[in-house]
Amino acid sequence: MYIVGIDIAKKSHQAAIMNKNGSLLEKSFRFPNSREGFDFLMSKIAAVDSDLNNFEFGMEATGHYWLNLYTWLAEKKVVIHVINPLQSDALRNLYLRRTKTDSVDAKIIAQVIRIGQYSETKLADDNMLAMRDLCRQRFFLVDIMADLKRKIIVMMDRIFPEYQGFFSDTFGKASAQVLKNCNTPEEIVSMGIDNLTELLRSASNGRFRKDKAMDLIKLAENSFAARLSSNTLSLLVKQMMEQIELVEKQTSFLEKIIAQKFESFDTKITQIPGIGPVLGASILSEIGDINRFASPKKLVAYAGIDPSVTQSGQFTGTENHMSKRGSSYLRRSLWVAAFVAVNHNKEIIQIYRNKTAEGKSHFQAMGFVCHKLLNIVYAVLKNNTDYNPQILNVEINPEKDTAKNLAAIALGNKQGVTIVSV
Repeated sequence: MYIVGIDIAKKSHQAAIMNKNGSLLEKSFRFPNSREGFDFLMSKIAAVDSDLNNFEFGMEATGHYWLNLYTWLAEKKVVIHVINPLQSDALRNLYLRRTKTDSVDAKIIAQVIRIGQYSETKLADDNMLAMRDLCRQRFFLVDIMADLKRKIIVMMDRIFPEYQGFFSDTFGKASAQVLKNCNTPEEIVSMGIDNLTELLRSASNGRFRKDKAMDLIKLAENSFAARLSSNTLSLLVKQMMEQIELVEKQTSFLEKIIAQKFESFDTKITQIPGIGPVLGASILSEIGDINRFASPKKLVAYAGIDPSVTQSGQFTGTENHMSKRGSSYLRRSLWVAAFVAVNHNKEIIQIYRNKTAEGKSHFQAMGFVCHKLLNIVYAVLKNNTDYNPQILNVEINPEKDTAKNLAAIALGNKQGVTIVSV
């Protein structure tokens, strides 16, 4: 049996072939991340042994760069182990010189596979990967819109500082039309009362009329606006409003596709407070196969919402923060779900209030809600059962996660679990 350790990079990979005793068969070699590079790798392996069944391959889950090689190797029906880079780092730290080169890394990855002390990253199916990519793109578009809105607010503070607050929503339909057509005090005044009234009336479906237009003109006439570069800034604001309009359409379109794909999965996580189809799709696609997590504690660690531990000698820190070492997309989805639940679900609201009453800060209480929601997600996905509000009153002992306890938790049954006040 031979082990091929592969250090993954963007343009080329480094491979080391090791026997079961831990000895390298030859010097590690580099091959490009291409069809030709894959053929070269296969030729090097064939020179050792013509039977691919005698090889196991190991690689780190480095960004997305491992996916191409993984899928091509998978078509060969070989055994492939994809490991978390943190696990190979643990072995790397044992080296006295802490050497960090591609050739050493390839050898270390092979050693990790040979020793067998690792957990694998499993590749999700096509539908799950597609949904994950769609959800991540949606977050990207949402961030673009947020950035554009921040820039517009900064520019409007210069060209019309009194504007912010005139509308309840600066980027609502009526305000958006003003920003797109006449965003400086001079443009608003020169537009005239009749044209401005019609613009506001049309954009607000008749809610804003002449009195609103008159108030805006009066505000513009008395504006303490900066006199520098107002025309340039006005142009930029109009352009960015057009960009926001386009991105909003793209986001809305993506959300429809995400919701459609989400329907094809047999899951009940949208029954959980704060989780709708779009957030449910994001959470589900980031988790993938729930069976790869042996306990809720491991899923919490994957999400990066477990507390970091600060300890040295006899000192143990008490003000610990989220580790934030896992999936940032899963963590963000949980945070949004927690925010929605805290504002709309009475049970979650009570949990939040109980934590703040204990002296916890807003962020600490929200972190607790995220942790609670993820435990519920784990139970619902693991057992494919309906959400029961009684689960909110259950706290899992991370050291004693058994199948019996998980089933009881998912069903809201108090038998076999620890009930605590939250």
